[in-house]
This record gives sequence, structure tokens and C-alpha cells, in this order.
Amino acid sequence: MLEKQLEAAKSNLESTSNSILNENEALNIQIEQVQNQLEKCRITSPINGTVLVKYAEKGELAGAGKPLFKVADLQKMILRAYVTADQVTQLKIGQKAKVFVDFGKDDQKEYEGTVSWISGESEFTPKTIQTRDERANLVYAVKINVKSDGLLKIGQYADVKFGAENQ
Repeated sequence: MLEKQLEAAKSNLESTSNSILNENEALNIQIEQVQNQLEKCRITSPINGTVLVKYAEKGELAGAGKPLFKVADLQKMILRAYVTADQVTQLKIGQKAKVFVDFGKDDQKEYEGTVSWISGESEFTPKTIQTRDERANLVYAVKINVKSDGLLKIGQYADVKFGAENQ
């Protein structure tokens, strides 16, 4: 009789152990699913850079397509300059340029730049009838890549010099 009780207890123990193992396996799967969901909740920036503007606070609901931050890479600045029709014919992509930035009344710093984009169209729509002088007033946008030393700021004014010696 004791042997039957021992066998029953062993069988009960084995059944309970299997049940616990199955439950443990199910709980581990649930833990993995929750960790996966938490990982999807983590928001990371797709670019390296400096946060310029913060649109949301910690704990706020983030919706698809709604920006949370404005981030920019301040090590690579793009200067947007405007040149006349006469000047645009002298420029080419990859051409070197000298960029002069004002830092106060009498302080000016020179940076090296490279032309990265030249507009194919003038910025101002021509009138129906124009004189030769008015046509010369049309300007073309040009983008110049400038490596920043940390002193350049977004929206800062600069002068640009293009020339044969800068090519």
C-alpha cells in the first residue's frame, strides 16, 4: 500500500512539475513579448545631432507623424547664398568657395566651403516685359557646405567669394 501511495505521489509530483514547466515556458514567452513591446516604445533619433527644439515632454503620447524634436547636425552647415545670372554661369558643383562670417562689429572669420547645389531657376518670376537691366536683377539660389567649428549658428549671415583661385 505504501508503494502505491509512493507511486501516486511520484506521478502527482511529475504531473505538477510538467505543469509548472509549461506555465514557466508560457510566462517566459509573455515576458519576451512585453520586452519587445517596451523596445518598440523606445524612441531614438535617426541622426546624430543637437536638439534645437523640443515639441513634447516626457510621458506625453507620441503619435505617428508628429515630431517630438527638431534635431540638426551643427558640424555640417549649409549656407544658402544668392548669385546673379552673370555669376551663376561661372559656378559649378564641387567648386570651392571662401565664406566670411561676422562675429561682432569688427570680428570676421573665414571658412572653406564647397558648392553642393545650384538652382536651375531664378528665385523671382520675370515680368512679361523686362529690360536688359531688370533681367540682370534675377538671382539664383546656391547651397554651400561649410564644416563648422562650433561657432557657426543657424540663420547667421555670411559673405561668399567665388573665383578661379577657389576652384
